[in-house]
Amino acid sequence: MSLLPLSFFIFFITLSAIVASAATVQTLNTNQQHSKDKGYTFHNPKLPPKTLTTSKKFEGSSELVNLRYHMGPVLSSPISIYLIWYGKWVPTQMLLIKDFLLSISTTNRRAAPHPSVSDWWQTVSLYTDQTNANISRSILIAGEYSDRKYTHGTHLTRLTIQDVIASSVRSAPFPVDHKNGIYLVLTSVDVTVEDFCRAVCGFHYFTFPSKVGYTLPYAWVGNSGKQCPEVCAYPFAVPAYMQGGGPGALAPPNGDVGVDGMISVIGHELAELSSNPLVNAWYAGEDPTAPTEIGDLCEGLYGSGGGGGYIGDVMKDGSGRTFNMNGRRGRKFLVQWIWSPVLKACAGPNARD
Repeated sequence: MSLLPLSFFIFFITLSAIVASAATVQTLNTNQQHSKDKGYTFHNPKLPPKTLTTSKKFEGSSELVNLRYHMGPVLSSPISIYLIWYGKWVPTQMLLIKDFLLSISTTNRRAAPHPSVSDWWQTVSLYTDQTNANISRSILIAGEYSDRKYTHGTHLTRLTIQDVIASSVRSAPFPVDHKNGIYLVLTSVDVTVEDFCRAVCGFHYFTFPSKVGYTLPYAWVGNSGKQCPEVCAYPFAVPAYMQGGGPGALAPPNGDVGVDGMISVIGHELAELSSNPLVNAWYAGEDPTAPTEIGDLCEGLYGSGGGGGYIGDVMKDGSGRTFNMNGRRGRKFLVQWIWSPVLKACAGPNARD
């Protein structure tokens, strides 16, 4: 439900992860020339051993996962996203985030070549409801609301985030969209949020009728660029204890550590919001108030050979910027993988096999 910070999600070394990682490193040289011909090289940085924890999340860990369907709805109709910009946002940052969202439905290979954001969402669309209807692959931005006056203050709680949604719904631009709508609250770099940086980087839930007047699926993600980039924008920033012992921070694909980091969190939350909008559909565990969802299972994985301390094979362009998928208008993004119900493993469009 909530995307947790880096410290909660670094992987432990197991025999299978070591083998997978070693195999990936062994094949890098043979594939390097081919990737250079396409304008990029592969890169699979390894975290220093001191950062490893007892987390059980690593590539291909199907025997450790009990993901089940709990009979609730998924977002099977075309999805309308209502964007709520809270605080002061730079237009270029807003455009970058919108390009990512619109890339989900950009299936034209000329507009967004493989591996693409649309290919990544294809894994999400494999999830179905009890009528066997798949999560929709059609996503559009149906409306935008901007609160540059910080109407509810510069510090928000989980409940006052719902007040922000209520304000947007009561304004003229936003309808109440029960069937197709999801409400995405994005807070600017100067807004603090309850548990942000300490326990969460983003979360999703549904609104309370007592707060908003309706039950509406929503997600919140904050810009960590000045507050905790080493926590919520990893691997574009690294904690101080990792400096000197690991690969160092990777260059963000669009040159904005905070927003490039946000995009992976947004992808994480949208995938889970679509597959578990009312917290009664797809998740692992017995407690719906603290479910392990399809993004949580793959947190920290961005490519093949991930696990055992590796983030997996990602690509570097000629400028050294790191990415694992393409979007519309020539954009590149680094977005975490998602758990596949078919493969019963983490999956992404940049898989090497």
